[in-house]
Amino acid sequence: MSAGSLPSGSQVKDPGYPTPSENYLTNSKGILSWIFTLDHKRIGVMYLVGVTLAFGVAGLLALLIRLHLFQPDGMVFQGEEANNWYNQVFTLHGAIMVFLFIIPSVPAALGNFLVPVMLGAKDVAFPRLNLCSFYLWVFGALFFVSALCASGLDTGWTFYTPYSTTTDSSVILATSGAFILGFSSIFTGLNFIVTINTMRPPGMTWFRMPLFLWATYATSIIQVLATPVLGITLLLLIAERTMHIGIFDPEYNGDPVTFQHFFWFYSHPAVYIMILPAFGIISDLISVHSHKRIFGYRFIAYSSIAIALLGFLVWGHHMFTAGMSSLTTIIFSALTFTVSVPSAIKVFNWLATMYKGSISLTTPMCYALSFIFLFTIGGLTGLHLGTLATDMHLHDTYFVVAHFHYVMVGGTLVAFLGGVFHWWPKMFGKMYSEAGGRLSAFLVFAGFNLTFLPQFILGSRGMPRRYATYDPEFAGLHQMSTYGSMLLGFGLLVALFVLLRSVGAFSRFGLACGKKAPANPWGGATLEWHCTSPPPFYNFERAPAVGDPYDFSDLEWEADEERYVTVEPKREVIPEEQPKPAPAHAEDSN
Repeated sequence: MSAGSLPSGSQVKDPGYPTPSENYLTNSKGILSWIFTLDHKRIGVMYLVGVTLAFGVAGLLALLIRLHLFQPDGMVFQGEEANNWYNQVFTLHGAIMVFLFIIPSVPAALGNFLVPVMLGAKDVAFPRLNLCSFYLWVFGALFFVSALCASGLDTGWTFYTPYSTTTDSSVILATSGAFILGFSSIFTGLNFIVTINTMRPPGMTWFRMPLFLWATYATSIIQVLATPVLGITLLLLIAERTMHIGIFDPEYNGDPVTFQHFFWFYSHPAVYIMILPAFGIISDLISVHSHKRIFGYRFIAYSSIAIALLGFLVWGHHMFTAGMSSLTTIIFSALTFTVSVPSAIKVFNWLATMYKGSISLTTPMCYALSFIFLFTIGGLTGLHLGTLATDMHLHDTYFVVAHFHYVMVGGTLVAFLGGVFHWWPKMFGKMYSEAGGRLSAFLVFAGFNLTFLPQFILGSRGMPRRYATYDPEFAGLHQMSTYGSMLLGFGLLVALFVLLRSVGAFSRFGLACGKKAPANPWGGATLEWHCTSPPPFYNFERAPAVGDPYDFSDLEWEADEERYVTVEPKREVIPEEQPKPAPAHAEDSN
Protein backbone atom coordinates (compact mmCIF):
# COMPACT_ATOMS: atom_id res chain seq x y z
CA MET A 1 0.00 0.00 0.00
CA SER A 2 1.29 3.48 -0.85
CA ALA A 3 2.48 5.67 1.96
CA GLY A 4 -0.21 8.00 3.29
CA SER A 5 -3.15 6.22 1.62
CA LEU A 6 -6.10 4.82 3.53
CA PRO A 7 -7.04 1.12 3.42
CA SER A 8 -10.21 0.51 1.50
CA GLY A 9 -13.23 0.89 3.77
CA SER A 10 -11.19 1.88 6.82
CA GLN A 11 -12.39 4.51 9.30
CA VAL A 12 -10.10 7.32 10.39
CA LYS A 13 -9.43 6.78 14.11
CA ASP A 14 -6.16 8.55 14.82
CA PRO A 15 -6.13 9.43 18.55
CA GLY A 16 -5.59 13.06 19.43
CA TYR A 17 -6.85 14.37 16.13
CA PRO A 18 -10.24 15.79 15.15
CA THR A 19 -13.03 13.35 14.42
CA PRO A 20 -13.84 12.73 10.76
CA SER A 21 -17.07 14.72 10.99
CA GLU A 22 -15.17 17.96 11.67
CA ASN A 23 -14.36 19.81 8.46
CA TYR A 24 -11.01 21.50 7.97
CA LEU A 25 -12.48 24.98 8.53
CA THR A 26 -13.90 24.23 11.99
CA ASN A 27 -11.63 21.55 13.51
CA SER A 28 -9.50 24.27 15.16
CA LYS A 29 -10.02 28.01 15.50
CA GLY A 30 -7.90 31.08 16.02
CA ILE A 31 -5.31 32.84 13.91
CA LEU A 32 -2.48 30.66 15.24
CA SER A 33 -4.23 27.53 14.00
CA TRP A 34 -3.92 28.97 10.49
CA ILE A 35 -0.43 30.44 10.84
CA PHE A 36 1.09 27.12 11.96
CA THR A 37 -1.21 24.75 10.12
CA LEU A 38 0.17 21.74 8.28
CA ASP A 39 -3.17 20.97 6.62
CA HIS A 40 -2.76 21.21 2.84
CA LYS A 41 -6.30 22.57 2.48
CA ARG A 42 -5.70 25.52 4.80
CA ILE A 43 -2.36 26.24 3.13
CA GLY A 44 -4.16 26.22 -0.22
CA VAL A 45 -6.71 28.72 1.11
CA MET A 46 -3.91 30.97 2.41
CA TYR A 47 -2.26 30.84 -1.00
CA LEU A 48 -5.62 31.70 -2.56
CA VAL A 49 -5.94 34.80 -0.38
CA GLY A 50 -2.32 35.79 -1.02
CA VAL A 51 -2.37 35.48 -4.80
CA THR A 52 -5.71 37.31 -4.92
CA LEU A 53 -4.20 40.26 -3.04
CA ALA A 54 -1.16 40.21 -5.35
CA PHE A 55 -3.44 40.15 -8.37
CA GLY A 56 -5.38 43.10 -6.97
CA VAL A 57 -2.20 45.19 -6.65
CA ALA A 58 -0.96 44.22 -10.12
CA GLY A 59 -4.42 44.85 -11.58
CA LEU A 60 -4.58 48.36 -10.12
CA LEU A 61 -1.16 49.10 -11.61
CA ALA A 62 -2.41 47.83 -14.99
CA LEU A 63 -5.44 50.10 -14.80
CA LEU A 64 -3.12 53.01 -14.00
CA ILE A 65 -1.11 52.21 -17.14
CA ARG A 66 -4.21 52.14 -19.31
CA LEU A 67 -5.51 55.42 -17.85
CA HIS A 68 -2.17 57.08 -18.58
CA LEU A 69 -2.28 55.87 -22.20
CA PHE A 70 -5.78 57.25 -22.74
CA GLN A 71 -4.17 60.39 -24.20
CA PRO A 72 -1.19 60.47 -26.60
CA ASP A 73 0.87 62.69 -24.27
CA GLY A 74 -0.10 60.76 -21.15
CA MET A 75 -2.90 61.50 -18.70
CA VAL A 76 -1.65 60.30 -15.29
CA PHE A 77 2.10 60.89 -15.07
CA GLN A 78 3.22 64.42 -15.87
CA GLY A 79 6.43 66.43 -15.69
CA GLU A 80 10.07 65.55 -16.15
CA GLU A 81 9.76 62.26 -14.25
CA ALA A 82 6.69 61.06 -16.18
CA ASN A 83 8.58 58.48 -18.22
CA ASN A 84 10.42 57.21 -15.15
CA TRP A 85 7.18 56.80 -13.19
CA TYR A 86 5.59 55.01 -16.13
CA ASN A 87 8.54 52.60 -16.36
CA GLN A 88 8.28 51.81 -12.65
CA VAL A 89 4.55 51.16 -12.81
CA PHE A 90 4.64 48.77 -15.77
CA THR A 91 7.72 47.01 -14.33
CA LEU A 92 6.04 46.35 -11.00
CA HIS A 93 2.81 45.37 -12.75
CA GLY A 94 4.64 42.73 -14.77
CA ALA A 95 6.86 41.48 -11.95
CA ILE A 96 4.05 41.16 -9.40
CA MET A 97 1.63 39.63 -11.90
CA VAL A 98 4.13 37.03 -13.15
CA PHE A 99 6.08 36.09 -10.02
CA LEU A 100 3.38 36.56 -7.36
CA PHE A 101 0.18 35.62 -9.20
CA ILE A 102 0.36 33.77 -12.50
CA ILE A 103 3.11 31.30 -11.61
CA PRO A 104 1.81 30.28 -8.14
CA SER A 105 -1.95 30.78 -8.63
CA VAL A 106 -3.03 27.37 -9.91
CA PRO A 107 -0.21 25.08 -8.66
CA ALA A 108 0.07 26.60 -5.19
CA ALA A 109 -3.52 27.64 -4.44
CA LEU A 110 -5.72 25.08 -6.20
CA GLY A 111 -2.96 22.46 -6.41
CA ASN A 112 -2.35 22.43 -2.67
CA PHE A 113 -6.04 22.02 -1.94
CA LEU A 114 -6.86 19.47 -4.62
CA VAL A 115 -3.87 17.19 -5.25
CA PRO A 116 -4.12 15.12 -2.02
CA VAL A 117 -7.93 15.00 -2.17
CA MET A 118 -7.89 13.84 -5.80
CA LEU A 119 -5.38 11.16 -4.81
CA GLY A 120 -7.46 9.95 -1.86
CA ALA A 121 -4.57 10.85 0.48
CA LYS A 122 -4.66 12.63 3.84
CA ASP A 123 -2.06 15.28 2.98
CA VAL A 124 0.94 16.03 0.79
CA ALA A 125 4.13 14.03 1.25
CA PHE A 126 5.96 16.82 3.11
CA PRO A 127 3.48 18.98 5.08
CA ARG A 128 6.17 21.06 6.83
CA LEU A 129 7.94 21.77 3.55
CA ASN A 130 4.55 22.82 2.19
CA LEU A 131 4.11 25.40 4.95
CA CYS A 132 7.71 26.54 4.43
CA SER A 133 6.95 27.08 0.72
CA PHE A 134 4.05 29.35 1.60
CA TYR A 135 6.10 31.54 3.94
CA LEU A 136 8.89 31.76 1.38
CA TRP A 137 6.25 33.09 -1.01
CA VAL A 138 5.21 35.64 1.64
CA PHE A 139 8.81 36.76 2.22
CA GLY A 140 9.40 37.07 -1.52
CA ALA A 141 6.26 39.18 -1.81
CA LEU A 142 7.51 41.45 0.99
CA PHE A 143 10.72 42.05 -0.95
CA PHE A 144 8.69 43.19 -3.95
CA VAL A 145 6.65 45.49 -1.70
CA SER A 146 9.92 46.86 -0.31
CA ALA A 147 11.10 47.59 -3.85
CA LEU A 148 7.81 49.39 -4.49
CA CYS A 149 8.17 51.49 -1.33
CA ALA A 150 11.87 52.25 -1.86
CA SER A 151 13.17 53.77 -5.08
CA GLY A 152 10.93 51.68 -7.33
CA LEU A 153 11.96 49.40 -10.18
CA ASP A 154 12.22 50.54 -13.80
CA THR A 155 13.98 47.71 -15.65
CA GLY A 156 10.94 45.84 -16.91
CA TRP A 157 9.96 42.52 -15.35
CA THR A 158 12.72 40.76 -17.35
CA PHE A 159 15.54 42.70 -15.57
CA TYR A 160 17.44 43.03 -18.86
CA THR A 161 21.11 43.90 -18.65
CA PRO A 162 23.10 46.11 -18.97
CA TYR A 163 20.47 48.60 -17.73
CA SER A 164 19.65 46.50 -14.65
CA THR A 165 23.32 46.53 -13.64
CA THR A 166 23.58 50.33 -13.67
CA THR A 167 20.17 51.81 -12.76
CA ASP A 168 19.65 53.38 -9.33
CA SER A 169 16.30 51.63 -8.78
CA SER A 170 15.69 48.79 -6.31
CA VAL A 171 16.97 45.98 -8.53
CA ILE A 172 18.64 44.03 -5.70
CA LEU A 173 15.48 44.06 -3.57
CA ALA A 174 13.31 42.88 -6.46
CA THR A 175 15.74 40.20 -7.68
CA SER A 176 16.18 38.96 -4.10
CA GLY A 177 12.41 38.63 -3.88
CA ALA A 178 12.30 36.68 -7.14
CA PHE A 179 15.15 34.47 -5.87
CA ILE A 180 13.20 33.61 -2.70
CA LEU A 181 10.05 32.98 -4.73
CA GLY A 182 12.08 30.53 -6.80
CA PHE A 183 12.75 28.41 -3.72
CA SER A 184 9.03 28.41 -2.93
CA SER A 185 8.30 27.19 -6.46
CA ILE A 186 10.96 24.46 -6.30
CA PHE A 187 9.75 23.15 -2.93
CA THR A 188 6.13 23.09 -4.12
CA GLY A 189 7.05 21.20 -7.29
CA LEU A 190 9.20 18.70 -5.38
CA ASN A 191 6.38 18.10 -2.90
CA PHE A 192 3.84 17.38 -5.64
CA ILE A 193 6.20 15.04 -7.53
CA VAL A 194 6.78 12.92 -4.41
CA THR A 195 3.10 13.07 -3.43
CA ILE A 196 1.83 11.88 -6.81
CA ASN A 197 4.52 9.20 -7.07
CA THR A 198 4.16 7.69 -3.61
CA MET A 199 0.70 8.45 -2.23
CA ARG A 200 -1.65 7.13 -4.88
CA PRO A 201 -4.07 4.63 -3.30
CA PRO A 202 -4.33 0.98 -4.39
CA GLY A 203 -5.89 0.83 -7.82
CA MET A 204 -5.03 4.39 -8.90
CA THR A 205 -2.63 3.70 -11.73
CA TRP A 206 -1.13 6.52 -13.76
CA PHE A 207 -3.98 6.28 -16.25
CA ARG A 208 -6.65 6.45 -13.56
CA MET A 209 -5.43 9.85 -12.40
CA PRO A 210 -7.47 12.96 -13.20
CA LEU A 211 -5.90 15.09 -15.91
CA PHE A 212 -5.43 17.91 -13.41
CA LEU A 213 -2.92 15.66 -11.62
CA TRP A 214 -1.13 14.93 -14.90
CA ALA A 215 -0.86 18.67 -15.58
CA THR A 216 0.34 19.34 -12.03
CA TYR A 217 2.97 16.61 -12.34
CA ALA A 218 4.29 18.02 -15.62
CA THR A 219 4.34 21.51 -14.13
CA SER A 220 6.26 20.28 -11.10
CA ILE A 221 8.96 18.81 -13.35
CA ILE A 222 9.47 22.25 -14.91
CA GLN A 223 9.51 23.94 -11.51
CA VAL A 224 12.21 21.62 -10.18
CA LEU A 225 14.42 21.64 -13.30
CA ALA A 226 14.08 25.18 -14.66
CA THR A 227 13.72 27.41 -11.61
CA PRO A 228 17.32 26.87 -10.36
CA VAL A 229 18.54 28.45 -13.61
CA LEU A 230 16.61 31.62 -12.77
CA GLY A 231 18.01 31.61 -9.24
CA ILE A 232 21.59 31.34 -10.50
CA THR A 233 20.97 34.08 -13.09
CA LEU A 234 19.60 36.48 -10.48
CA LEU A 235 22.52 35.76 -8.15
CA LEU A 236 24.92 36.57 -10.99
CA LEU A 237 23.01 39.80 -11.64
CA ILE A 238 23.32 40.78 -7.96
CA ALA A 239 27.04 39.93 -8.05
CA GLU A 240 27.44 42.04 -11.19
CA ARG A 241 25.80 45.04 -9.52
CA THR A 242 27.78 44.76 -6.30
CA MET A 243 31.19 43.46 -7.42
CA HIS A 244 31.37 44.33 -11.17
CA ILE A 245 32.76 40.91 -12.09
CA GLY A 246 32.12 41.31 -15.82
CA ILE A 247 29.51 38.68 -16.68
CA PHE A 248 26.72 40.78 -18.21
CA ASP A 249 28.03 44.36 -18.22
CA PRO A 250 29.92 45.23 -21.45
CA GLU A 251 31.84 47.93 -19.56
CA TYR A 252 33.67 45.08 -17.81
CA ASN A 253 33.87 42.81 -20.90
CA GLY A 254 30.57 41.12 -20.09
CA ASP A 255 27.89 40.02 -22.58
CA PRO A 256 24.28 41.23 -22.04
CA VAL A 257 22.96 38.59 -24.46
CA THR A 258 24.19 35.88 -22.08
CA PHE A 259 21.70 37.17 -19.52
CA GLN A 260 18.91 36.87 -22.09
CA HIS A 261 19.84 33.25 -22.79
CA PHE A 262 19.85 32.39 -19.07
CA PHE A 263 16.67 34.31 -18.34
CA TRP A 264 14.61 32.92 -21.20
CA PHE A 265 15.88 29.37 -20.64
CA TYR A 266 13.85 29.58 -17.43
CA SER A 267 11.15 32.01 -18.44
CA HIS A 268 9.84 30.19 -21.48
CA PRO A 269 9.35 26.94 -19.53
CA ALA A 270 7.83 29.22 -16.87
CA VAL A 271 5.13 30.05 -19.42
CA TYR A 272 4.14 26.39 -19.17
CA ILE A 273 4.30 26.54 -15.37
CA MET A 274 1.58 29.15 -15.82
CA ILE A 275 -0.51 27.44 -18.50
CA LEU A 276 -0.13 23.67 -17.94
CA PRO A 277 -2.17 23.60 -14.70
CA ALA A 278 -4.78 25.68 -16.51
CA PHE A 279 -4.98 22.92 -19.14
CA GLY A 280 -5.65 20.43 -16.35
CA ILE A 281 -8.46 22.56 -14.95
CA ILE A 282 -10.10 22.96 -18.35
CA SER A 283 -9.91 19.21 -19.04
CA ASP A 284 -11.85 18.52 -15.84
CA LEU A 285 -14.33 21.36 -16.37
CA ILE A 286 -15.14 20.41 -19.96
CA SER A 287 -15.70 16.75 -19.07
CA VAL A 288 -17.75 17.32 -15.92
CA HIS A 289 -20.00 20.07 -17.28
CA SER A 290 -20.49 18.24 -20.58
CA HIS A 291 -21.37 15.10 -18.57
CA LYS A 292 -19.27 13.10 -20.95
CA ARG A 293 -16.09 11.06 -20.73
CA ILE A 294 -13.03 13.07 -21.75
CA PHE A 295 -12.07 12.38 -25.34
CA GLY A 296 -8.50 11.17 -25.89
CA TYR A 297 -7.49 10.87 -22.23
CA ARG A 298 -4.05 9.42 -22.98
CA PHE A 299 -3.31 11.94 -25.71
CA ILE A 300 -4.07 14.81 -23.31
CA ALA A 301 -1.94 13.21 -20.58
CA TYR A 302 1.02 12.57 -22.88
CA SER A 303 0.74 16.04 -24.41
CA SER A 304 1.23 17.58 -20.95
CA ILE A 305 4.53 15.73 -20.56
CA ALA A 306 5.51 16.62 -24.15
CA ILE A 307 4.90 20.32 -23.51
CA ALA A 308 6.97 20.16 -20.32
CA LEU A 309 9.93 18.61 -22.17
CA LEU A 310 9.73 20.63 -25.40
CA GLY A 311 9.37 23.84 -23.41
CA PHE A 312 13.07 23.67 -22.52
CA LEU A 313 14.08 23.85 -26.19
CA VAL A 314 12.37 26.97 -27.52
CA TRP A 315 13.70 29.89 -25.45
CA GLY A 316 15.57 31.30 -28.46
CA HIS A 317 12.45 32.57 -30.23
CA HIS A 318 12.43 35.48 -27.76
CA MET A 319 15.82 36.52 -29.18
CA PHE A 320 15.43 36.47 -32.97
CA THR A 321 16.53 40.13 -33.06
CA ALA A 322 19.44 39.66 -30.63
CA GLY A 323 22.03 38.77 -33.28
CA MET A 324 21.82 34.97 -33.40
CA SER A 325 23.03 33.15 -36.51
CA SER A 326 20.59 32.27 -39.30
CA LEU A 327 20.89 28.53 -38.61
CA THR A 328 20.16 29.02 -34.90
CA THR A 329 17.08 31.11 -35.58
CA ILE A 330 15.76 28.54 -38.07
CA ILE A 331 16.18 25.75 -35.51
CA PHE A 332 14.41 27.71 -32.77
CA SER A 333 11.62 28.66 -35.18
CA ALA A 334 11.04 25.00 -36.09
CA LEU A 335 11.03 23.96 -32.43
CA THR A 336 8.52 26.72 -31.66
CA PHE A 337 6.10 25.29 -34.22
CA THR A 338 6.66 21.80 -32.79
CA VAL A 339 5.68 22.77 -29.24
CA SER A 340 2.36 24.11 -30.54
CA VAL A 341 1.27 20.60 -31.61
CA PRO A 342 0.61 19.19 -28.09
CA SER A 343 -1.38 22.32 -27.22
CA ALA A 344 -3.49 21.91 -30.36
CA ILE A 345 -4.11 18.26 -29.41
CA LYS A 346 -5.67 19.42 -26.15
CA VAL A 347 -7.94 21.95 -27.84
CA PHE A 348 -9.25 19.44 -30.39
CA ASN A 349 -9.85 16.85 -27.66
CA TRP A 350 -11.83 19.37 -25.61
CA LEU A 351 -13.99 20.18 -28.63
CA ALA A 352 -14.51 16.47 -29.29
CA THR A 353 -15.51 15.98 -25.65
CA MET A 354 -18.22 18.62 -25.93
CA TYR A 355 -19.51 17.18 -29.20
CA LYS A 356 -22.91 15.59 -28.49
CA GLY A 357 -22.38 16.10 -24.77
CA SER A 358 -25.08 17.19 -22.35
CA ILE A 359 -23.58 20.63 -21.77
CA SER A 360 -24.62 22.63 -18.71
CA LEU A 361 -23.87 26.34 -19.08
CA THR A 362 -22.81 26.73 -15.47
CA THR A 363 -20.39 29.45 -14.40
CA PRO A 364 -17.34 27.14 -14.58
CA MET A 365 -18.36 25.99 -18.06
CA CYS A 366 -18.73 29.59 -19.23
CA TYR A 367 -15.18 30.28 -18.11
CA ALA A 368 -13.99 27.06 -19.78
CA LEU A 369 -15.56 28.08 -23.10
CA SER A 370 -13.99 31.53 -22.75
CA PHE A 371 -10.63 29.87 -22.15
CA ILE A 372 -10.82 27.82 -25.35
CA PHE A 373 -11.64 30.90 -27.44
CA LEU A 374 -9.02 33.17 -25.86
CA PHE A 375 -6.24 30.60 -25.69
CA THR A 376 -6.82 29.65 -29.33
CA ILE A 377 -6.33 33.28 -30.35
CA GLY A 378 -3.22 33.46 -28.19
CA GLY A 379 -1.82 30.28 -29.70
CA LEU A 380 -2.51 31.22 -33.32
CA THR A 381 -0.98 34.68 -32.92
CA GLY A 382 2.07 33.02 -31.36
CA LEU A 383 2.77 31.40 -34.71
CA HIS A 384 3.42 34.86 -36.15
CA LEU A 385 6.03 35.46 -33.46
CA GLY A 386 7.63 32.08 -34.11
CA THR A 387 8.05 32.91 -37.79
CA LEU A 388 11.30 34.72 -38.55
CA ALA A 389 9.98 37.13 -41.17
CA THR A 390 6.96 38.38 -39.21
CA ASP A 391 8.72 38.41 -35.84
CA MET A 392 11.26 40.92 -37.15
CA HIS A 393 8.38 43.35 -37.72
CA LEU A 394 6.28 42.49 -34.65
CA HIS A 395 9.04 42.12 -32.05
CA ASP A 396 8.74 44.59 -29.15
CA THR A 397 5.41 45.93 -30.40
CA TYR A 398 1.95 45.82 -28.85
CA PHE A 399 1.33 42.65 -30.84
CA VAL A 400 3.61 40.83 -28.38
CA VAL A 401 1.77 42.41 -25.44
CA ALA A 402 -1.59 41.24 -26.80
CA HIS A 403 -0.33 37.73 -27.58
CA PHE A 404 1.21 37.33 -24.13
CA HIS A 405 -1.95 38.47 -22.36
CA TYR A 406 -4.19 36.23 -24.47
CA VAL A 407 -2.12 33.25 -23.35
CA MET A 408 -1.42 34.26 -19.75
CA VAL A 409 -4.52 36.23 -18.75
CA GLY A 410 -6.99 34.79 -21.24
CA GLY A 411 -5.50 31.38 -20.45
CA THR A 412 -4.24 31.15 -16.89
CA LEU A 413 -6.47 33.76 -15.23
CA VAL A 414 -9.67 32.62 -16.93
CA ALA A 415 -8.91 28.96 -16.15
CA PHE A 416 -8.07 29.93 -12.57
CA LEU A 417 -11.43 31.68 -12.22
CA GLY A 418 -13.20 28.70 -13.75
CA GLY A 419 -11.42 26.38 -11.34
CA VAL A 420 -12.24 28.54 -8.33
CA PHE A 421 -15.93 28.65 -9.27
CA HIS A 422 -15.89 24.89 -9.94
CA TRP A 423 -14.29 23.86 -6.64
CA TRP A 424 -15.60 26.72 -4.47
CA PRO A 425 -18.54 24.64 -3.15
CA LYS A 426 -16.09 21.88 -2.22
CA MET A 427 -13.63 24.28 -0.59
CA PHE A 428 -16.09 26.31 1.48
CA GLY A 429 -19.32 24.31 1.49
CA LYS A 430 -21.46 27.08 -0.01
CA MET A 431 -23.13 27.52 -3.39
CA TYR A 432 -22.96 30.90 -5.11
CA SER A 433 -25.37 32.77 -7.37
CA GLU A 434 -25.20 31.19 -10.82
CA ALA A 435 -26.65 34.32 -12.42
CA GLY A 436 -23.95 36.47 -10.86
CA GLY A 437 -21.25 33.99 -11.81
CA ARG A 438 -22.33 33.83 -15.44
CA LEU A 439 -22.53 37.63 -15.55
CA SER A 440 -18.94 37.85 -14.32
CA ALA A 441 -17.81 35.37 -16.99
CA PHE A 442 -19.47 37.44 -19.73
CA LEU A 443 -18.01 40.72 -18.45
CA VAL A 444 -14.51 39.26 -18.15
CA PHE A 445 -14.73 37.80 -21.65
CA ALA A 446 -16.06 40.99 -23.24
CA GLY A 447 -13.74 43.29 -21.31
CA PHE A 448 -10.68 41.20 -22.06
CA ASN A 449 -11.31 41.15 -25.81
CA LEU A 450 -12.08 44.87 -25.87
CA THR A 451 -8.78 45.49 -24.06
CA PHE A 452 -6.39 43.36 -26.07
CA LEU A 453 -7.83 42.89 -29.57
CA PRO A 454 -7.04 46.55 -30.42
CA GLN A 455 -3.46 45.93 -29.30
CA PHE A 456 -2.97 43.38 -32.09
CA ILE A 457 -3.84 46.15 -34.54
CA LEU A 458 -1.57 48.61 -32.75
CA GLY A 459 1.34 46.19 -32.96
CA SER A 460 0.77 45.34 -36.61
CA ARG A 461 0.89 49.09 -37.35
CA GLY A 462 4.23 49.42 -35.59
CA MET A 463 3.25 50.81 -32.17
CA PRO A 464 6.16 49.88 -29.85
CA ARG A 465 5.46 48.63 -26.35
CA ARG A 466 6.74 50.19 -23.10
CA TYR A 467 6.33 53.77 -24.37
CA ALA A 468 4.69 56.37 -22.13
CA THR A 469 3.57 58.48 -25.13
CA TYR A 470 2.55 57.73 -28.71
CA ASP A 471 1.51 59.32 -31.99
CA PRO A 472 -2.05 60.71 -32.12
CA GLU A 473 -2.97 58.27 -34.92
CA PHE A 474 -3.04 55.46 -32.32
CA ALA A 475 -5.28 57.32 -29.85
CA GLY A 476 -8.58 55.67 -30.84
CA LEU A 477 -7.31 52.12 -30.37
CA HIS A 478 -5.63 53.01 -27.07
CA GLN A 479 -8.83 54.56 -25.77
CA MET A 480 -10.81 51.48 -26.79
CA SER A 481 -8.27 49.36 -24.90
CA THR A 482 -8.64 51.55 -21.81
CA TYR A 483 -12.44 51.24 -21.84
CA GLY A 484 -12.03 47.47 -22.15
CA SER A 485 -9.71 47.35 -19.14
CA MET A 486 -12.36 49.11 -17.06
CA LEU A 487 -14.98 46.58 -18.14
CA LEU A 488 -12.57 43.73 -17.39
CA GLY A 489 -11.86 45.13 -13.94
CA PHE A 490 -15.59 45.46 -13.24
CA GLY A 491 -16.15 41.84 -14.29
CA LEU A 492 -13.43 40.67 -11.91
CA LEU A 493 -15.01 42.67 -9.07
CA VAL A 494 -18.36 41.02 -9.83
CA ALA A 495 -16.71 37.59 -9.63
CA LEU A 496 -15.12 38.47 -6.28
CA PHE A 497 -18.43 39.82 -4.96
CA VAL A 498 -20.33 36.68 -5.98
CA LEU A 499 -17.84 34.38 -4.27
CA LEU A 500 -17.52 36.41 -1.07
CA ARG A 501 -21.28 36.83 -0.77
CA SER A 502 -21.73 33.06 -0.91
CA VAL A 503 -19.69 32.61 2.29
CA GLY A 504 -21.50 35.40 4.15
CA ALA A 505 -18.95 38.20 3.77
CA PHE A 506 -21.76 40.73 3.21
CA SER A 507 -24.36 39.29 5.60
CA ARG A 508 -24.09 42.36 7.84
CA PHE A 509 -25.47 44.37 4.92
CA GLY A 510 -28.51 42.12 4.64
CA LEU A 511 -27.18 39.99 1.77
CA ALA A 512 -27.85 36.32 2.45
CA CYS A 513 -25.06 33.80 2.03
CA GLY A 514 -25.26 30.87 -0.36
CA LYS A 515 -27.05 27.58 0.20
CA LYS A 516 -25.18 24.67 1.74
CA ALA A 517 -23.30 22.82 -0.97
CA PRO A 518 -23.90 19.09 -1.49
CA ALA A 519 -20.96 16.74 -1.72
CA ASN A 520 -21.24 16.56 -5.52
CA PRO A 521 -23.04 19.60 -6.98
CA TRP A 522 -21.71 19.18 -10.55
CA GLY A 523 -21.79 15.40 -10.99
CA GLY A 524 -18.03 14.90 -10.98
CA ALA A 525 -16.50 11.43 -10.79
CA THR A 526 -13.04 12.24 -9.42
CA LEU A 527 -12.28 11.47 -5.78
CA GLU A 528 -12.67 14.98 -4.35
CA TRP A 529 -16.43 14.68 -4.97
CA HIS A 530 -16.60 11.60 -2.73
CA CYS A 531 -16.06 13.58 0.48
CA THR A 532 -18.29 16.13 2.16
CA SER A 533 -18.29 19.84 1.35
CA PRO A 534 -16.10 21.22 2.88
CA PRO A 535 -13.87 18.15 3.30
CA PRO A 536 -13.18 16.59 6.70
CA PHE A 537 -9.87 17.20 8.43
CA TYR A 538 -8.55 13.92 7.01
CA ASN A 539 -10.31 14.45 3.63
CA PHE A 540 -12.27 11.17 3.76
CA GLU A 541 -14.15 9.36 6.51
CA ARG A 542 -13.65 6.16 4.52
CA ALA A 543 -11.28 5.57 1.65
CA PRO A 544 -13.20 6.14 -1.60
CA ALA A 545 -13.44 3.48 -4.27
CA VAL A 546 -10.98 4.14 -7.06
CA GLY A 547 -12.44 4.03 -10.54
CA ASP A 548 -12.39 5.77 -13.89
CA PRO A 549 -12.15 9.51 -13.10
CA TYR A 550 -14.37 10.34 -16.07
CA ASP A 551 -17.04 7.65 -15.78
CA PHE A 552 -20.39 9.39 -15.20
CA SER A 553 -22.60 6.37 -15.88
CA ASP A 554 -23.63 5.83 -12.25
CA LEU A 555 -24.50 9.47 -11.46
CA GLU A 556 -28.00 10.90 -11.70
CA TRP A 557 -29.44 14.33 -10.91
CA GLU A 558 -31.83 14.33 -7.95
CA ALA A 559 -34.09 17.33 -8.60
CA ASP A 560 -35.72 17.40 -5.14
CA GLU A 561 -32.40 17.51 -3.30
CA GLU A 562 -30.59 19.47 -6.06
CA ARG A 563 -27.57 17.20 -6.12
CA TYR A 564 -26.08 14.27 -7.98
CA VAL A 565 -26.49 10.84 -6.42
CA THR A 566 -25.07 7.42 -7.20
CA VAL A 567 -27.92 5.30 -8.47
CA GLU A 568 -26.25 2.06 -9.51
CA PRO A 569 -22.53 1.66 -8.91
CA LYS A 570 -20.97 0.35 -12.11
CA ARG A 571 -17.38 1.35 -11.62
CA GLU A 572 -14.80 -1.22 -10.78
CA VAL A 573 -13.91 -1.18 -7.08
CA ILE A 574 -10.35 -2.15 -6.27
CA PRO A 575 -10.54 -4.72 -3.44
CA GLU A 576 -8.36 -4.40 -0.38
CA GLU A 577 -5.15 -6.36 -0.67
CA GLN A 578 -5.43 -9.78 1.03
CA PRO A 579 -2.54 -11.95 2.27
CA LYS A 580 -1.66 -14.78 -0.05
CA PRO A 581 -2.72 -18.27 1.20
CA ALA A 582 0.02 -20.58 2.39
CA PRO A 583 1.12 -23.31 -0.05
CA ALA A 584 -0.57 -26.70 0.40
CA HIS A 585 2.67 -28.53 1.15
CA ALA A 586 3.31 -26.13 4.06
CA GLU A 587 0.01 -27.21 5.65
CA ASP A 588 0.92 -30.89 5.17
CA SER A 589 4.25 -30.40 6.93
CA ASN A 590 2.42 -29.21 10.05
